[in-house]
Amino acid sequence: MKAIVTVTLKRGVLDPQGQAVAGGLKSLGFDEVRGVRVGKHIEVELGGDGAQARERVTEMCKKLLANPVIEDFSVRLEGEGA
Repeated sequence: MKAIVTVTLKRGVLDPQGQAVAGGLKSLGFDEVRGVRVGKHIEVELGGDGAQARERVTEMCKKLLANPVIEDFSVRLEGEGA
């Protein structure tokens, strides 16, 4: 089973990488850009059923994949709705 983890900075946390990307896009002529937030996309292959897999990946996020002080995360199991 594959779990897709998306990690993003919490609202209100400064995102210098997102600001740099927004500036780059504007300098390339994409004047409609009002802001960019940059995050992480992580794919984890694991065994187990859906409920157990979601629980284990959530635990992984809390312990290593995301910094709960400044980041939020979401978990999607492959085959579930987007």
